[in-house]
Amino acid sequence: MSDSLSLSHPTGILNGSIKLPASKSEANRALIISALSGQESQLHNLSEANDTQLLQRLLKSDAETIDAEDAGTVMRFLTAYYAITGQQKTLTGTERMCQRPIKVLVEALRELGASIDYQGEEGYPPLKIGAFTGSGQKHLKVRSDISSQFISALLMIAPLLPEGLELELEGKIGSRPYIEMTLSLMQHFGVAANFEGNTISVAHQKYKSAEFTVESDWSAASYWYSLVALAKEADITLLGLKEYSFQGDRAIVDIMYRLGVYTEFTAEGVRLLKKEHERHLSLDFSDCPDLAQTIVALCTALGVHVDMTGLESLRIKETDRIQALQIEVLSMNSSLQEITPGVFHLEPGILHKDNLSFRTYQDHRMAMAFAPLALLGPVTIQEPSVVRKSYPRFWEDLEKVGFEIITN
Repeated sequence: MSDSLSLSHPTGILNGSIKLPASKSEANRALIISALSGQESQLHNLSEANDTQLLQRLLKSDAETIDAEDAGTVMRFLTAYYAITGQQKTLTGTERMCQRPIKVLVEALRELGASIDYQGEEGYPPLKIGAFTGSGQKHLKVRSDISSQFISALLMIAPLLPEGLELELEGKIGSRPYIEMTLSLMQHFGVAANFEGNTISVAHQKYKSAEFTVESDWSAASYWYSLVALAKEADITLLGLKEYSFQGDRAIVDIMYRLGVYTEFTAEGVRLLKKEHERHLSLDFSDCPDLAQTIVALCTALGVHVDMTGLESLRIKETDRIQALQIEVLSMNSSLQEITPGVFHLEPGILHKDNLSFRTYQDHRMAMAFAPLALLGPVTIQEPSVVRKSYPRFWEDLEKVGFEIITN
């Protein structure tokens, strides 16, 4: 795809049904668990997202050097997978991936008996993974305020450890629903676990083969909620979403009810309709940090004041998402500032709706979070191909509901 595209919508009226991509969070966990089982499992509706397609390829690869590209779950899950299976691999990624910390996970795996060496800067990929002794500790203390993916990576290999694992989570637990998603999938494939207080216990046991169908992606749904909130009129159906979901971003239903979107659950998914929105919000993104960009972009456009907490993990994502948001909302005469430690305030200004242009910082969520503003006036998105990471058909789906897209 070209270096930028221009978006506009002639009427601002949205109608239609959209088949969302499958959840890469569910798909990538199911792929790792299936591989750890050593048996063939039937996995249906695997995500077309690049992260999932990449993980499928890498799990089958005999190469000594494995490139996780820019995929966080792929890097973290494969680090634990290769360690427990004793595969001698060098695991690397993009320049940005090699700037994202992995020390918490590596130190935990070393304590369990893994041999892992840093090939560059201490605490960061690339990693050289060697033999697994299996003579390490059974009880681990791990920080849980950095990335829930570290916790999930350890949990998925836990039943293969000779004595299982007792994992004590230290500090505020970030993205807890994604830890619970991991435990739920482990249970689906025959492994029991106990999560009480801040401790998760998994006994030594075997995964079983199972059939599993991946749910549609609530993260992808969030952009459609934003589109409905900004449309003049809207009646959008999103297919394949479940009312009772382990995905943390299911929280978008309640957040968007306050921002002008009513959700009606149906047999086929959800139907989105417009309603009045509030003017001031306080939101905690601890369980759903991937929604922050969508909400910041939308509230800037709607003129809604927001106080936000739970954004700590955004600093180590595909980009420094807090800094990227601060820069982009500034171009919209708005400000996003940390008013006290850990508390951010969005102060919307007077939005000039002509020729808005947004940089994406090699981050798929930046592109999709700001695209809905094209309902207010022409928008240019830089590096639009970044959406391939999680929602490759995003631009095509926008065209289905009347957006006019010109590649530059």
